[in-house]
Amino acid sequence: MIANRQTLPPTRQSITHKFCIDRHEGYLTIGLYPDGTPGEIFIKIAKEGSALSGMCQAFCRAFSIAMQYGLSIEEAVVRFKGMRFEPMGYTNNPEIPEAQSIVDYVARYLELSFAGAPRR
Repeated sequence: MIANRQTLPPTRQSITHKFCIDRHEGYLTIGLYPDGTPGEIFIKIAKEGSALSGMCQAFCRAFSIAMQYGLSIEEAVVRFKGMRFEPMGYTNNPEIPEAQSIVDYVARYLELSFAGAPRR
């Protein structure tokens, strides 16, 4: 079976969520397909140009392409939730009081916001 990539339309709705993990501020932006399911993510970290910022950009590109080829939120959560590396610690989100990494936080936020979304 050959997977087909379903790119998002040029103009799309999105959700932007501000987060803080152990004094590291960032913004998670989730681009949505017309049916409201996520199709891309972007993370903007306050430390512009840092290795952390670069790794976040690489993770977002790979994650976004995987979703566009059909990776479900549930499958992504299984793979990314619980990844442990710095920065980690307490967050400003009462639904996710502590995160083991930015990747863990993103997976848990997507799980809370989009679990059960239709598969593309």
